[in-house]
Amino acid sequence: MSTPGSVTEAELAELVARVDEAAKAYIRGDVDRYLELFDHGDDYTLMRPDGGETVHGFVDSEEARAATRAFFTGGEATFDLDRSYASGDLAVLVGVERQHGEVGGYPDQDLSLRVTLVLRRVGERWRIVHRHADPLVRAVPFDHLAQLARGLDEGP
Repeated sequence: MSTPGSVTEAELAELVARVDEAAKAYIRGDVDRYLELFDHGDDYTLMRPDGGETVHGFVDSEEARAATRAFFTGGEATFDLDRSYASGDLAVLVGVERQHGEVGGYPDQDLSLRVTLVLRRVGERWRIVHRHADPLVRAVPFDHLAQLARGLDEGP
């Protein structure tokens, strides 16, 4: 391990490999393995891929784990890193989770997400303190984006 306040290239590579493994576990509904790989900070925020308000805090209860297992029932994923940034004990990973799976009762389909993760090292563990994910892996016409911004229930 490097000295406190610096992240080595090797540690960054190991972190990216863990994120890849975590994505694989989550799409399969293996939330237990996902939580073995990463803690979540008390100040954790989530900008969900389906939009809405920012979620504050991470709930780890048996009920939450069961709901995740029921919602994510199978699939495959890889994390493709685009850029990484590190300063002190913080790391930011920007990439795409290229994934497909059976999620939310839907048949297997592409569910790839653009992802930004902010992680903080505490001791020898990494905590996810922020995750922003969205499904805009492929460009969409501006009129579709404008409609999403207005809300799906509103007209042009």
